[in-house]
Amino acid sequence: MREPINVMSPEFRANPSPFYARLRREPIQQVEPGGLWAISRHEDVQYVLKNPKLFSSAFLQQIMRPEWLAGVGNPLSESILTMDPPHHTAMRALVSHAFTHKTIARLETNIRQVAGELAEDVRRRQQVDFVQAFALPLPAFVIGELLGFPARLRSKLKQWSDDIISITASVPEPPERIAYLRSSLSELQSFLREVITDRRARPREDMMSELLVAEVEGRRLTDAELVAFGTVLLVGGLETTVHLLGHTVRRMAQAPEVLARVRATPALLPALVEEVLRLDSPFQITLRLTTQEVELAGVKLPAYAPVAVMLGSANLDERHFERAEELVLERRTSQLMAFGHGVHFCLGAPLARMEAHLGLGELFARCEGFVLSQEALKWNHSLGIRGPVELPLRAIPAR
Repeated sequence: MREPINVMSPEFRANPSPFYARLRREPIQQVEPGGLWAISRHEDVQYVLKNPKLFSSAFLQQIMRPEWLAGVGNPLSESILTMDPPHHTAMRALVSHAFTHKTIARLETNIRQVAGELAEDVRRRQQVDFVQAFALPLPAFVIGELLGFPARLRSKLKQWSDDIISITASVPEPPERIAYLRSSLSELQSFLREVITDRRARPREDMMSELLVAEVEGRRLTDAELVAFGTVLLVGGLETTVHLLGHTVRRMAQAPEVLARVRATPALLPALVEEVLRLDSPFQITLRLTTQEVELAGVKLPAYAPVAVMLGSANLDERHFERAEELVLERRTSQLMAFGHGVHFCLGAPLARMEAHLGLGELFARCEGFVLSQEALKWNHSLGIRGPVELPLRAIPAR
């Protein structure tokens, strides 16, 4: 009998694709850590995400809030991510007020300017860690603008985000790590509360100010809910875009002919972004809990079973995507799972796409190629999110 797949193993983190292929051959099976039931085929993943009455998100509160966080809490565990309808429906209606087309559109000019400055720096320096030089500072600027974080604190955003996504009740932590994480989460929540207090007294043109006055049927967001949503925006906004930018440039270093096509025909850039989202979804796995016994793909899942919904595997399902392992710019297949599906589809998807289109457009205009400095990359430590911690490379300036 083969050993169960461990989705936190270094081998899986480095290249999950062959493990996903193995899972799809037996699409409902248990994986480590914790004996999670893996759902790996596109149609099954879609079914789970479309049926919150059978597959609940609420148990994520337990996963994200281990006992050692008592007295501090994890605002992500009390956020929209861990809610089921009808509570989720009401909360989404409130926070969606801040994700209007107008809110996103007014950022476009500044995003383009910052991306151009960062891309020019990469072109000039040539030898860089792409994460620190470009992939991180661009979305950190955007999140800072949305939440009203001063520039001096933007270097802390990724640290806070990394700390939050590393927390899971299923993985034990040493005492010194626990002390550090408690301090980090306390610091983040204290600062978000300061922002809320300031915007209540002095509203600005930022998302936090808009969230403070958002109202649906006479209800407004509480301060605790505002802290929770600010944390969701921090984690989702940073992790998605940082890793999307990193994965795209890594892919272009490995496929210079594709980069040449996109540089020659910039209209292909959105198609490239969609293919990278499919091949290297920043969010690879999301979790659910069965609310009753459920039969799926011929397997009976017991009630209250923890389920690992393999978004990354669904996006590589050869039953749904022709030439699923290849980057195909002409692909027209829809139902990408990179941003989830159903009631929890990511509110920030349009913003992440816009940042990628603008950022990569500025970068590709200045750099005609990229050479990776090392093949063996260090990957982040997270059950659900996957991306390189560093991406050392040499940028080849455009002539």
